[in-house]
Amino acid sequence: MSKRRKSQRTAADTAPRREKVRDIFVPRPFDGLVDEPEWIALRELVPAASAPLRLAPALVEEFGDRSATLATVLPMAAPAISKPDGRVLIGLQRHQQSGDVSRDLAEALLCALRTEPGGQVAVPPLPGPGPRLQDILADGPLDITMHEGFEFWLDPGAGDDPTVQASLERANAAIYPTVRLTAAKAAYWCQVPEKAHVRWVLPEDEDAALDALARLGAAGSLTLGEQTKFAGMFRAHGRLVPVWDLPEETPAADWEDPVAQFAKRYAEALAATDPLDAAGRRARQGLLGRQLTLR
Repeated sequence: MSKRRKSQRTAADTAPRREKVRDIFVPRPFDGLVDEPEWIALRELVPAASAPLRLAPALVEEFGDRSATLATVLPMAAPAISKPDGRVLIGLQRHQQSGDVSRDLAEALLCALRTEPGGQVAVPPLPGPGPRLQDILADGPLDITMHEGFEFWLDPGAGDDPTVQASLERANAAIYPTVRLTAAKAAYWCQVPEKAHVRWVLPEDEDAALDALARLGAAGSLTLGEQTKFAGMFRAHGRLVPVWDLPEETPAADWEDPVAQFAKRYAEALAATDPLDAAGRRARQGLLGRQLTLR
């Protein structure tokens, strides 16, 4: 063996080994948070919204009473931003993620808090073991603000920059109009080309929610009224999200009562304790056949 190859091999043998980060999939990353369905909705359904976060007492003691804001998405889908005035923002919808969304978001928030105000926040794509949202937040209901555009990203005067303004206009152009309904928690109306939808993140365990929907399906009461269609459902972070197709021209406010009436029927079906009959079992299989899973 040549001296050069021998020295290279010796250097490789003595170099410290990089510890491999093991990724573990967590099917319900927001389990234990008061507003679990809303966290899921903001992650999967809502284009532009924000909500203030309260740090746990230990973090307040370490970093001070810093302002932290949850955003559906940040510029370039960044995981976190540190503002010059000390405010930090974390983005729910991002490009890189591990199998535990809660751990990702907690690490993004901690990295932002450790970054000098106004500095570039570096967040590892696989954070490894460590605190999760449930460990670093003072939990409570999310005070959600819906936005028609992404102007909430900007500091005063930043929109005067032509490059920033052009980027903002492109981002705003991709937003589908979305309205948070009051008839049920985590229920949202949105308008897409040629139709509209209502999508509702159900808070119950999947099996119980599926049985209740199957009972309604067997009874022919799965729709939200005339000219509506139960389009199917998807699974997101351990919860079911039924979807309805609606007429495009009917405004969001007109669906408050139909959604409230459906929520009442759903609650009654959820309370039933008798086993599903043959029609209910067929309806259940039909629902499973139209189900998608978001990961």
